[in-house]
Amino acid sequence: MGSTVVSYSSQCVGLAAPTNIVARVSGADLDRISGRTHMSTQFYGVRSGALGAKGWVRSSTRICTRIPVLIIKARVVNEVEDIFPDAVSKSLEFDLDSYLRAKAKAVNVALDKAVPMQYPEKIREAMRYSLLAGGKRVRPALCIAACELVGGNEDLAMPSACAMEMVHTMSLIHDDLPCMDDDDLRRGKPTNHKAFGEDTAVLAGDALLAYAFEHIARATTGVPADRVLRVIAHLGKAVGSEGLVAGQIVDIASEGDRTVGLEILEYVHTHKTAVLLESAVVSGAILGGASEDEISRLSNYARNVGLLFQVVDDILDVTKSSAELGKTAGKDLVADKATYPKLLGLEKSRAFAEELIRKAKDQLSVFDQQKVAPLLGLADYIAYRQN
Repeated sequence: MGSTVVSYSSQCVGLAAPTNIVARVSGADLDRISGRTHMSTQFYGVRSGALGAKGWVRSSTRICTRIPVLIIKARVVNEVEDIFPDAVSKSLEFDLDSYLRAKAKAVNVALDKAVPMQYPEKIREAMRYSLLAGGKRVRPALCIAACELVGGNEDLAMPSACAMEMVHTMSLIHDDLPCMDDDDLRRGKPTNHKAFGEDTAVLAGDALLAYAFEHIARATTGVPADRVLRVIAHLGKAVGSEGLVAGQIVDIASEGDRTVGLEILEYVHTHKTAVLLESAVVSGAILGGASEDEISRLSNYARNVGLLFQVVDDILDVTKSSAELGKTAGKDLVADKATYPKLLGLEKSRAFAEELIRKAKDQLSVFDQQKVAPLLGLADYIAYRQN
């Protein structure tokens, strides 16, 4: 087989040379025979992302190697070290792919129900066009996962999860406008203003933003009113002049400015991208009844994951095609915007992303590793995504 591979600490990655597969050790299924370590394994089909290769379960088999159990941490790498077999975490058994599909399906049903067609049809059609255009539903999944982690459930979090997607969709509609990024493609379809005109696109974004807060207030049930108010306040700050809008205005002002450095770039991405992911996680935690210490840890996790999301976005923008991304590739380069690859280079950008994912996961170390598996998996998903 060549190099033997193992997943560790809630991550399913490893060496795959010379074949295009990754093998995962199944916890206690290890025994020593004639000096070899026999391992019951699960094979993963590898796919390439911004930071390397990542995989999902495909089939099971049994292999043996002269090397003891190996540890691989963040991605496919070329070096391994020996560890004891009992260090292999059972949380590896979490199936992120199925989790994401299930949450996306539930969120899509809830969004469809939340924004039905009604008079005036044109504005509702424009709202639904972008809101129901697909997408990964990462923000809703983060909101629900955080709520479930601290003792809540999907029903408690769903209105806020939908609101996060409404706000995110608003930001995409407005970001694509001619007066902003002037983009023609989003999620593989014409952008909202291309499909409905600039005037309708502006109003569709406005309507989604306003309705997000209404939906939290009206549709959330089984949660104390003070928690609901706290979620609304947190989301409002994340979207306004201290959050998304702040990041957007600095981003616009920085176009073509060759003096923009890492400090301004991090400010833009922390406010334009990370704050909404942070609000999704924190809101889920608040609704589920998290302690202040838990909220603080989850906030730090999300802020690192949010910045990671944008660093990976910058990397993908210069390494993937428009067809692969579902949006126009290389547009930041054309607009002469500061990006992490532009300021750091690709390899240092990837190293920075690895640092962010490590910091994010460190914040989750105090939680039950079975319960926190979705958030650990989502961090990996964001790091290794392809679009």
